[in-house]
Amino acid sequence: MKMQKNVLSKVVALSMVGMMSTVAVTSSAWAHDDKYFDSIKSPHGGQTRMAGPYHFELVLKAGATNAQTSPVVVYVTDHAGKAIATKGATANLLIVQGKQKITVELKSQADNQLVGQAAYNASADLKAALSFNETGKGVEQARFTPFAPVKASKAKNSKASAEAGHEHHH
Repeated sequence: MKMQKNVLSKVVALSMVGMMSTVAVTSSAWAHDDKYFDSIKSPHGGQTRMAGPYHFELVLKAGATNAQTSPVVVYVTDHAGKAIATKGATANLLIVQGKQKITVELKSQADNQLVGQAAYNASADLKAALSFNETGKGVEQARFTPFAPVKASKAKNSKASAEAGHEHHH
């Protein structure tokens, strides 16, 4: 009987190790870096970043100037691209350009949108940091450089490696 328990405990331990490595492989298949997102077209023409269980797509107005307020929109999805409801969530976007810092409070709109207004220049030096808090799930943060040029060689290599070895299940 003691030998059966010992064998059983080893079988259980081995199967748990197998399950844990499957989880590790599966979760790493979902991980995307900024180079990967820069190599693909975002659904709304913005820049997409990942933080925790979310994909955030920041859409700012091309041609915007500090002379007037322009829209700021963030779309929130899961790793499979499914919309995540933003109702009840709080979010703000810190926009930094040179010495200018603007904090934009984003309000929930539609199913998975966060919307605000700000006076910004659509230029390569614009950097933005999103803080998103879905009720009961804690704060996630993502950083963006939506108008910065993407280096073709890096994006090309990233895209090629993404197509060659990246498996993304939806």
